[in-house]
Amino acid sequence: MNLPCFLIPALVGLICGILGYLLGKMASDTGTTDVDSIQDDLDSCNRMNSQLRLDMEKLRTQLNEQNKAKASFVTETIVSSEINQPAEPILFDGAAVKVIFGKKVNENDLKIIEGIGPKIEELFKTSGILTWKALSETSVDRCREILNKAGERFQIHDPGTWPRQAKLCYEGKWQELKDWQATLDGGREK
Repeated sequence: MNLPCFLIPALVGLICGILGYLLGKMASDTGTTDVDSIQDDLDSCNRMNSQLRLDMEKLRTQLNEQNKAKASFVTETIVSSEINQPAEPILFDGAAVKVIFGKKVNENDLKIIEGIGPKIEELFKTSGILTWKALSETSVDRCREILNKAGERFQIHDPGTWPRQAKLCYEGKWQELKDWQATLDGGREK
């Protein structure tokens, strides 16, 4: 009778040992397969990384070429515009402005343009529009873009006449500017 008491636990132990061995063997086989799969994925990622680096270098080269072309175009434009400039620049006559407007006006003071106050003048100057000439050569759409970027409180302004007013300032046509401004309403044509 004592024999079955020892035999049953011994058989259960033997069966568990065999099952443990088989399960361990199966797990080690799939582990090798997983390592091979991960290595294949890593190799694939390394190939893609190399290809992306090559593509990025090509794009950098193209960008540099485009920037050189732009710089060349800008230089040619500046040189050609300097050639087309009048022989003598238009001189600012502060005394004539004071007689017409009844106040002292500094050269390239954008606030003389109806519709432009100190804050808008500051916006334009930070956007690179520093002179009457520069504003006269700026499109109305570009003026609107500057105002829109500055926020809601500036979007209500209408820069439709500003470049033309600036051109009159640059050309020294003060009386013509004053007469025209008398017909404007906050810089807008009525």
